[in-house]
Amino acid sequence: MELPVYNQKKEIVDKVVLKDQYFDILFNNDTVFQVYTSLLSNRRQPLAHTKDRSEVSGGGRKPWSQKGTGRARAGSTRSPIWRHGGVTFGPRQNEENFQKKINRKAKTKALEMILSQKIKDNEFFIIDDINLANTKTKEMEKIVKLFARPNFKKTNKEVLIVVPNQKKELIRYSRNLPYAYMTTISSLDILTLLNYKNFVIFKDCLKDLEKRFSTINKS
Repeated sequence: MELPVYNQKKEIVDKVVLKDQYFDILFNNDTVFQVYTSLLSNRRQPLAHTKDRSEVSGGGRKPWSQKGTGRARAGSTRSPIWRHGGVTFGPRQNEENFQKKINRKAKTKALEMILSQKIKDNEFFIIDDINLANTKTKEMEKIVKLFARPNFKKTNKEVLIVVPNQKKELIRYSRNLPYAYMTTISSLDILTLLNYKNFVIFKDCLKDLEKRFSTINKS
């Protein structure tokens, strides 16, 4: 598979050949869905927490006599059947576990499927390099807009750019762009990849990406 390589003005300056075994894979909804939901679940933190009858305040005194009042017997206002009482079988923060096991092969295969689909949808761009005359967000914004859809909304998540580790200083020039996100090849995440429309990757990152795919597929 041959794809064009662009410069920061979005002019074709070269071509690169990608391996079909990694970048021409049929998209499987079930595989991607399982990986996506598992990653979301693993990020989830147990925050809901209810108090049982031993933790709510009050209830030290017996509300009324055991007999003679005509009412049902009651031993404490902290009972779950009382208002402001404890909760029975409620969510407990230290007991919830949302972690789901997911194999590295499945994660890698899902990544291959997503990238392959982005190539088919013309949402995959390769850039040779980015050099800024002035290290300002405005300069980066001009470049990012070239790889976004025309008439896009700035509230949308539009462009994801993957840079090599030696170019990490570029990341801070895009932090104030709400529609763009820049990360390194080692931190490429499936959740982020699915959230952004267009995918831009440095040419130097392709070898690392293919190496990552080959290592998992061999194991």
